[in-house]
Amino acid sequence: MAASSKRPRSGASEVADARAEQETVPHVRVAVIGSGFGGLGAGVRLRRAGITDFVILERADSVGGTWRDNSYPGCACDVPSHLYSFSFAPNPDWPRSFSGQPDIRAYLEKVATVFGLRPHLRFNAEVLEARWEGEQTRWRITTSAGEWTADALVSAAGPLADPQIPDLPGLSSFPGKVFHSSRWDHDYDLAGKRVAMVGTGASAAQIIPAIQPEVGKLTVFQRTPAWVLPRRDREITQLERWLHGRVPATTKIRRGALFALRELQVDAFVRHPKLLRAVQQVAERHIAQGVPDPELRARLTPDYRIGCKRILLSNTYYPALAAANTEVVSSGLRELRGSTLVAADGSEREVDAIVFGTGFHTTDMPIGARVFGADGRSLAEEWKDGMEALRGSTVRGFPNLFFVIGPNTGLGNSSMILMIESQLNYLIDALTTLDSVGAAAMQPTERAQRRWNLELQHRMDRTVWTTGGCVSWYLDSNGKNTLLWPGSTTSFRRATRKVDLGEYELILRGAPTAARTAQEVTA
Repeated sequence: MAASSKRPRSGASEVADARAEQETVPHVRVAVIGSGFGGLGAGVRLRRAGITDFVILERADSVGGTWRDNSYPGCACDVPSHLYSFSFAPNPDWPRSFSGQPDIRAYLEKVATVFGLRPHLRFNAEVLEARWEGEQTRWRITTSAGEWTADALVSAAGPLADPQIPDLPGLSSFPGKVFHSSRWDHDYDLAGKRVAMVGTGASAAQIIPAIQPEVGKLTVFQRTPAWVLPRRDREITQLERWLHGRVPATTKIRRGALFALRELQVDAFVRHPKLLRAVQQVAERHIAQGVPDPELRARLTPDYRIGCKRILLSNTYYPALAAANTEVVSSGLRELRGSTLVAADGSEREVDAIVFGTGFHTTDMPIGARVFGADGRSLAEEWKDGMEALRGSTVRGFPNLFFVIGPNTGLGNSSMILMIESQLNYLIDALTTLDSVGAAAMQPTERAQRRWNLELQHRMDRTVWTTGGCVSWYLDSNGKNTLLWPGSTTSFRRATRKVDLGEYELILRGAPTAARTAQEVTA
């Protein structure tokens, strides 16, 4: 056999190849996934920290995240407007105390423009794979719009990004219209149709009153009823808006009052669930006023403590369920036979269209299957027994990967924007700390991550989400709450104010095996 004509490549060739790659694959300091509140907030904070070398990768063609995707009839926020906005971008012009989806989406578009984020946005760039390259101490991100490499990767995809539709026998052959609440088909006319609403969660509680008056027949499949409280919504007057615009301090006062009220409620959710009894009595009176039929009222009354599942806010939900053209089936959907829907109790209904209000992939974030760490394992594999991170932000084995809305950072009673801003503080401190100590990357120590999560789950044991007697979407398949934060937003802000280098191993540039603790690097 003739000898191979291949020759070892010279150092000069390798340098030339590296230089050629650098010209074809753009490199940035930070790559951010998603352009909802988390992604846009990250962009603003990066620019304010003097870091302008970043991209925001968005799979859709506009910003907005869940407030872009969810455009179903009646879509609105259940957190007061002046609290559900960035502290650094107050909006004096909120039209209602609880804003609708169009206003929130418009707010995010304005943030993207006012804070100079448009040049950093890359639309139609879905992240297909992100892989840590140890030798180069960087992330390689493959998207539907090309490749990037980045020193740090920020996942702001969020838990409400990918809809979850149950795998039901016969669904694929259903002859009518089918869509998820977050993928609403506005071209399909529901007027006069026989419509099935599957699920009775937060989205369904807004959709049902919006479509009930126009459909011919509405069939609601309810596995578990939810507790519903009155929605104290009203139009914000022109005088209030004028005052907030002319005297910004009034907006801060309003936001502060809303914040303080919710911080006072935390104790009942996380330490003393019995205090929620008074709130449950309000909910019981609400259902009594909205549902005259005692038999239907009994089926709509939960058998678990209020707060165990997400509390819904609506003044129109119960009247819509009690309407003459609405039927509530106290059972889940089992299968489909043509246009016939078969409930778990065996009863059957004929429908023309199905709307799934069945939530999202929350405890099994789809982005996890696309992110690969230092040892080649995916984040999904790392989290097969439940999502875990240090301070909701970083994960061992995945250097320089930072989460916004990471594991156990969700809230049951306040504004997620407060948690997002805390995680952004942590992100910026981490990046500036890397610069100050001369390291390329960081990852949590095994001990720090384990201690944080053991303490977190210990605190979770006495919360209403654990003791309230329900099964909720807060829990993963093992019954572990990997979504919510068992404390106040103030306590989370304290926990994420600064990076504790004692909890991290630092990685030197170009030395993938030289992971050392911060103490060794700074000694």
